[in-house]
Amino acid sequence: MASPTIGRTVHYRVTQYDAARINKRRKDAYKSGAYAEENGTIAHVGNDVAEGQIFPAVVVRVWSGDLVNLQVLMDGNDTYWATSRSEGEDPGQWAWPKVVS
Repeated sequence: MASPTIGRTVHYRVTQYDAARINKRRKDAYKSGAYAEENGTIAHVGNDVAEGQIFPAVVVRVWSGDLVNLQVLMDGNDTYWATSRSEGEDPGQWAWPKVVS
């Protein structure tokens, strides 16, 4: 299989910890009212996230082997920075998108 390189899109499977962090910052933005601001403030807004859900992610840094940092594109207006993640099928890992013919 191909080696990960900067700019490649992969699939990232969210962990329970990731989901809790993402959901918390979104709830905090909602409670603060920042999501309704029209002064240029960007708040974290989007659908709830659960462990095991898969999102597209862009490789932003390559370490050794298959270890990478990712910007995960969430179902909302925000991203999630997943650091030092390895390739695999478990939560907290990334995988190449399946080829559909």
